[in-house]
Amino acid sequence: MATGRDFVDHVIEQSGLAARLSARSMFGEYALYLDETLVGYCADNSLYAKYVPQTAAVLEGLPRQPLYPGSKPHALLDELLDEPQRLRELLLALHARLPPPVPRAASRGQRGARGPRR
Repeated sequence: MATGRDFVDHVIEQSGLAARLSARSMFGEYALYLDETLVGYCADNSLYAKYVPQTAAVLEGLPRQPLYPGSKPHALLDELLDEPQRLRELLLALHARLPPPVPRAASRGQRGARGPRR
């Protein structure tokens, strides 16, 4: 079941992070970005945190389950949707532990002064 945009908007509102937290659609689900750093996912109208070694300590004690059949488990944050302050603090803690995004290379159409490829 695809996640509804209304659920994603609710997550963003509950986080209290306003424009710092954004969502991008991915195959009917959403990836959540805090200041352009991937921190979580919305899938099947549930909220998940990115679970990697750097974030494991912050997410300790939270239930884990796969985003979809066959995926690795991620921390399930649905219980924090009723605790906006705790949700905000957790998202900020995840952001602090994750590496900044890698700048994207220019696409072929944006070569600029170098001219066309030969």
